[in-house]
Amino acid sequence: MDYLLTEDQTMIRDTCRQIAQEKIKPVRAHYDETGEFPWEIVKVLAQAGVFGLHIPENYGGFGGGVLEMAIAAEELSRACGGIALCFAASSLGSFPILLFGTEEQKQRYIPPLAAGEKLAAFALTEASAGSDASAIQTTATKDGDFYVLNGTKQWITNGGEAEIYTVIAMTNKARGSRGATAFIIEKGTEGFSFGKKEDKMGIRGSATRELVFSNCRISKENVLGKEGQGFLITMRTFDYTRPGVAAQAVGIAQGALDEAVAYAHQRVQFGKPISSFQGIQFMLADMATQLEAARALVYSAARMIDSGTKNFSKESAMAKVFASDVAMKVTTDAVQVLGGYGYMKEYPVEKMMRDAKITQIYEGTNQIQRQIIALNLIKELVRKAE
Repeated sequence: MDYLLTEDQTMIRDTCRQIAQEKIKPVRAHYDETGEFPWEIVKVLAQAGVFGLHIPENYGGFGGGVLEMAIAAEELSRACGGIALCFAASSLGSFPILLFGTEEQKQRYIPPLAAGEKLAAFALTEASAGSDASAIQTTATKDGDFYVLNGTKQWITNGGEAEIYTVIAMTNKARGSRGATAFIIEKGTEGFSFGKKEDKMGIRGSATRELVFSNCRISKENVLGKEGQGFLITMRTFDYTRPGVAAQAVGIAQGALDEAVAYAHQRVQFGKPISSFQGIQFMLADMATQLEAARALVYSAARMIDSGTKNFSKESAMAKVFASDVAMKVTTDAVQVLGGYGYMKEYPVEKMMRDAKITQIYEGTNQIQRQIIALNLIKELVRKAE
C-alpha cells in the first residue's frame, strides 16, 4: 500500500521500521521475559519525534493525524506489540486533552507529551466496570474549588510510568453515565498512588497497573470539558484511538507472517521446503490476504477521521474488530506453520500470539465493537426513514 502514502507518511513508516528492526527487535524477548518498562526505547522514540506525530504543530507536534499515529503503531508493533504500546497508550492519554481541553490545559500538558518527555495514560476501567463503563465506582466529590477523588482504577496501561492521567470519576451517581466527569491528574499528586502491577499473558513490555485515589484533592481547573461529560469524552476518545489498536493488531500480524514465510522457506521436510506444500501455501496466502484487508480497513478509517467527518464510530469499531480478529488468526496460524518450534519461546511467534489476544479485549471488547457497529447501522436506517 506504499502508493497510498504521502512522502511524509512514507518517511514516518521507514523511520519507525528502522527503529523496530534495530532497537526493538533485539530486546523484545528480554522485555517480554522480565516485564520491565522499556524506557530506553521510549528515549529513542522521543528523539525521533514519534510521540508528537498526531499532535498539532502549535503544541510541539508533527501536525499529523490518526493515520500517522496508526502507521507508527503498526511498524513498531511489527517487532513488539508490548513495547509499541508505551507509545500507543500515551497517544490514548493525550487525545482527551487534545479533543476537550481548554487552551490553557493544552499548552500545559501537550508539549511535554509531544516531545516524549512525559507519558500519558487513560484511566477508565475498574474491577466492576469493564465493558459497562457507566458502572464506575470511583467518586469525585465537590469541595469548594476542588474535587476529592476516592476509588481504584484497574488495568491501566502506562500506569505508574506515565506522568499525566485522564481519569474518569462519578460526580453524580444519580445521573448514571451522565454523572461521570473527566479529570487531568498528575503523578505525584497527594492522595494518588499506585497498586498492583499486573503479570500479564502478553504485551509484557508494557506496564499495566492499579491506580489508587484516597482523598485525592484536584482543582476544578483540572476538570476536562464540563462536569458530567466524562462518558462522552471517553466514547469520543475511543472513536479516535481504536484505529491505533487496529494498527497495533496489523503490525503484530505482519510480524507473525514475516516469521512464518521465512521459516516455511527454510524448513525442509520430506526432502523439500515446506513452502512447496500446497497446504502451507494456502495458509500463507490466506494470512497475507486477510492481513492486507485489515490494513486497508484501518487506513481507510484513519483517513476518514482525519478528513474531518463528524460520525465515524462505526468505521472505527469496524477497523478494531476486524484487524484484531485477523491478528489472532494470523498469529495462531503462524504458530501452526512453525509446528513444535512455534510453541517454543525461542521463536517469536508464540509471543506474537500472546500479544495479539489483548487487541480483541482492550479499548472495548470485540463484542462491544459489534454492538457499536450494529447500533450505528440501525441509526442510519432510522435517519434515512425520517
